[in-house]
Amino acid sequence: MGSGDPVGSDVGLLAPGRAGSPAESATGDRAFLQALLDAEAALTRAQASLGLAPAEAADTVTAAADAARFDVRDLALRARGGGNPVIPLVADLTAAVETVDAGHAPYVHRGATSQDIMDTATMLVGARTLDLILADLARTEVALARLAREHRDTVMPGRTLTQHAVPTTFGLKAAGWRSLVLDARDRVQAVRDRLPAQLGGAAGTLAAFTAYGTPDTGALVEAYARELNLAAPVLPWHTLRTPVADLAGALAFTAGALGKAATDVLTLARTEIRELSEGTGGGSSAMPHKANPVRATLVAAAARRAPQLAATLYGSLAAEDERPAGAWHAEWEPLRDLLRLVGGAARDTVELAEGLRVHADAMRAHLDLTHGLIISERLSAELAPVLGRARAKDLLTRAARRATAEDRPLVELLAEEPELKDLDLVALTDPTQYTGSAGALTDRALERS
Repeated sequence: MGSGDPVGSDVGLLAPGRAGSPAESATGDRAFLQALLDAEAALTRAQASLGLAPAEAADTVTAAADAARFDVRDLALRARGGGNPVIPLVADLTAAVETVDAGHAPYVHRGATSQDIMDTATMLVGARTLDLILADLARTEVALARLAREHRDTVMPGRTLTQHAVPTTFGLKAAGWRSLVLDARDRVQAVRDRLPAQLGGAAGTLAAFTAYGTPDTGALVEAYARELNLAAPVLPWHTLRTPVADLAGALAFTAGALGKAATDVLTLARTEIRELSEGTGGGSSAMPHKANPVRATLVAAAARRAPQLAATLYGSLAAEDERPAGAWHAEWEPLRDLLRLVGGAARDTVELAEGLRVHADAMRAHLDLTHGLIISERLSAELAPVLGRARAKDLLTRAARRATAEDRPLVELLAEEPELKDLDLVALTDPTQYTGSAGALTDRALERS
């Protein structure tokens, strides 16, 4: 094969949403392998910091823990023997350390169990990917704030149940998107700050570390977490999967939050609407005229997939005994897929928000599509004191039918009513003058930092 990739390697051919994204690199097999090695090396350094291992052993293990020295495909195939990649990796890392100093080899993986390393590496990959996602969310927030400010008073049709309802502003819509992005940011940041290291030994009692001479296992766990820049857990969490569930929830919410903006763009970018368009639309293999909203499409696809991936991770909460068979193993692929999916969606949303084109003229023109009926709510409120509630309702109902049937503006029909001759009907039926508190709501939303 020209690429030199091993048989079956996933290069993202069917995943354009994450292909080439920083999150893809941060969650790839080699990145995960490096996280496993980082977890192993950090354990030896933590033990050395407490006088439980020679400092030279920590240096040797750390130097050997370089993913470039190991065959990822070989490890993957050998992982079938024990059900996880840590077992063959420990053998290979131990052998690498032995080539430097055989006396340092016993300090590789000392006291740990495979799940300690696998869980810790998963949290490392999660933390590194969340940092990338947070950076993209920050860029998106800035772009959406700019759109909200620039279009604070750009009036457009508000739509409910697919139909024109009352006027709104694009500034308020963009401010709403931004609010969701900030909600996602807050959730992701909170989870990122709490991602814990894992250290429990065979059954979560830390017994092996005590057997190897650790007088204070709590101090060892804290030292281990510090080495990795992760949180120190109160308890080993082999079957207490709150960290994974919290990560799943934050990621699924983020996908949905970004998906809301994407689905709005997809609707408003339709040919017959075209109130919005992507800065650089994608092409078609058969239709040269098309400029498809590809960024929004990929983000919307991510939003559809994320909940099901999160569901698998929530399902793994019900894990038996002190270490489970299957529940823990079921997490690895969907969690990585979820990180990649949301990382790619965050990348695409940056491009979508920064390049979005707003067609204010189309928005204004669409306000008149219903012959002025988009303002009927206001007229109901304004005419009731003049005509009485029942009379106002009857008049507006008849006028609305005529406006549609006769293809005439509602204001013309109302002007024919003698009872309304003293009212400024032009002002009352101007849709740009009926946006309620949209401007103030936009301003308030933009106060959030």
